[in-house]
Amino acid sequence: MDHDELHSRFATLTTAHVADACLRARVPVRCAPPVVRAVVDGGRVAGRVAPVRHVGSVDIFLEAYEEAAPGDVLVVDNGGRLDEACVGDLAVLEAKDAGLSGVVIWGLHRDTADIRAIGLPVFSMGATPTGPQRLDGRAKDALEAATVGEWTVSREDVVFGDDDGVLFVPADRAAELLTVAETIRDTERRQADRIREGNSLREQVQFTRYLEGRRGNPALTFREHLRAVGGAIEE
Repeated sequence: MDHDELHSRFATLTTAHVADACLRARVPVRCAPPVVRAVVDGGRVAGRVAPVRHVGSVDIFLEAYEEAAPGDVLVVDNGGRLDEACVGDLAVLEAKDAGLSGVVIWGLHRDTADIRAIGLPVFSMGATPTGPQRLDGRAKDALEAATVGEWTVSREDVVFGDDDGVLFVPADRAAELLTVAETIRDTERRQADRIREGNSLREQVQFTRYLEGRRGNPALTFREHLRAVGGAIEE
């Protein structure tokens, strides 16, 4: 799936839809920790991961831009450090100039006002005024993989981000997952419309039937019931 199709299909979805699609398709749900939030209000991003492990100098980003394709998303692994910002306005401006569609940071940023003015979607753990005061040795895979929270991602992954957070999925499953997500979105919209029309969610999912079924079979789960009646609110 090319970037334009990926971007256009995600435009009417949320990361919540995609996460639910992962559950339904039995794909691991790989969310960045909740502390990774949008710096630019309403920021949304979708694109192939362009990974980089930060070691204290901006040149690693410039090299990543040289290798990135238009629409890629720079995913920066700074080990979740809270003592330094590893991305500032110049790195973000250069990312935009290089055609990247966003930046995700497992660490901190700075130059918040300038980054917001640039407008490129940026997600990070927060801000601090100081930049790196170190220069560490460069890992052999510095431009091949990045770790965000408990997940390690590469160019074989796609990243989605919005107001709910950041989610990674395998690139070779992205089209399938977006199709499932679209189905979930459409079902949920119909359910929401029916609630507004006076048909409660409990009525739609036949909740009384579920309670009756559970009395006869205490092991019955709500998800099993939803599968039987075609609900979509949990998976």
